[in-house]
Amino acid sequence: MKLSYDPQQNIAYLRLHTKTTQVKTVRVSDEIHVDVAPDGTVYGIELLNANTQLRQEDGDRLVLVNEVTGEHKEVALPLS
Repeated sequence: MKLSYDPQQNIAYLRLHTKTTQVKTVRVSDEIHVDVAPDGTVYGIELLNANTQLRQEDGDRLVLVNEVTGEHKEVALPLS
């Protein structure tokens, strides 16, 4: 899994799988698009206006949480 962010376009992309097949982009909302393969596999999630969406709950940090161990890791988000 890889989260990338383009500060010039203010777009984040959460890649869950490397695209190995043709995917269809499904527009979930004005700010969320999901890439899905014909078999239903989700390849990635694109967040438009990303800095606002990623900052809504945790300020200027991306918080990664291991729900099994309770381990937290925080990553500072770049300023737009």
